[in-house]
Amino acid sequence: MQELHDAPLAPLTTFRLGGPADRLLTATTDAEVVAAVREADESGTPLLVIGGGSNLVIGDKGFDGTALRIATRGFALSGTALELAAGEVWSDAVARTVEAGLAGIECLAGIPGSAGATPIQNVGAYGQEVSSVITEVVAYDRSTRETVTLPNSACAFSYRHSRFKAEPDRFVVLRVRFGLEEAGGMSAPLRYPETARAMGVRQGDRVPLSAARETVLRLRAGKGMVLDPEDHDTWSAGSFFTNPVLDTAQYAAFLARAKDRLGQDTEPPAYPAGDGLVKTSAAWLIDKAGYTKGYGTGPARISTKHTLALTNRGDATTEDLLALAREVVAGVHGAFGVTLVNEPVTVGVSL
Repeated sequence: MQELHDAPLAPLTTFRLGGPADRLLTATTDAEVVAAVREADESGTPLLVIGGGSNLVIGDKGFDGTALRIATRGFALSGTALELAAGEVWSDAVARTVEAGLAGIECLAGIPGSAGATPIQNVGAYGQEVSSVITEVVAYDRSTRETVTLPNSACAFSYRHSRFKAEPDRFVVLRVRFGLEEAGGMSAPLRYPETARAMGVRQGDRVPLSAARETVLRLRAGKGMVLDPEDHDTWSAGSFFTNPVLDTAQYAAFLARAKDRLGQDTEPPAYPAGDGLVKTSAAWLIDKAGYTKGYGTGPARISTKHTLALTNRGDATTEDLLALAREVVAGVHGAFGVTLVNEPVTVGVSL
């Protein structure tokens, strides 16, 4: 297991931000992961687990403790059952399932990060979420000091949330198992209107798997959501804020404010979210509050391609990024009475 001291963490994140860790370990096997976690727990050392670094905002002072980078590898396919090691590159794994003719995660193409992070956030995009295909998650339980296998029903999945996110200091994901679909080389039914429109089909239709993946990659690239070292619009964590989920009273108050601000014919995006809840669009809120594409004059700005992405233009600090995020949160709340919640995990800082 590789060990470094006073190790820079910024290169391990897609934001390219953050100070160093006292100590950085890189684990390439599950046994090394477990050993590193146990050592930190037994010594009382703060522990930061890093996968692909695509969902991390690390403070400029860095991390006073041990950072553990999970670099395990493993892609095992048996029929429609897929097992991924936590360190597998997610976008590469999606490509391999498409090549194998299996449906279920093709619309999650191009999402940066590692496989082990997907159940934590319940990663989703373009009408698909990993919770619909995850069968089991193998994790090290820091409270019982043993490796456990959690079925889907024990993961408490919800919109961009899970048991793993709710108990961040308890579980370290080691492996993720999926149940995919053999559909004769066709995709799962397309649930997202933008994807269907881009492909000239109706919602609910199936399309060739490779065509679905390529369309999603094209859509994501157009929004700066596919990593490109030369494109500062991709020096981000993708969507910085989750789409707000409002109850009936909250949505009615929001709608009234939107109409007062933008006109009585205004109809904000609204999607049923179950149990009387309505999900609206964070990107719409940000844009209509006046924070348009490219907003900002400093080294941290809103992406020129998508209002939901906050970006490092090359020489930003984490404080630059947080100042922009706080400005957007305050502006949206002032305009619409809705409080945006950050999607990335913050380390040593907060909004």
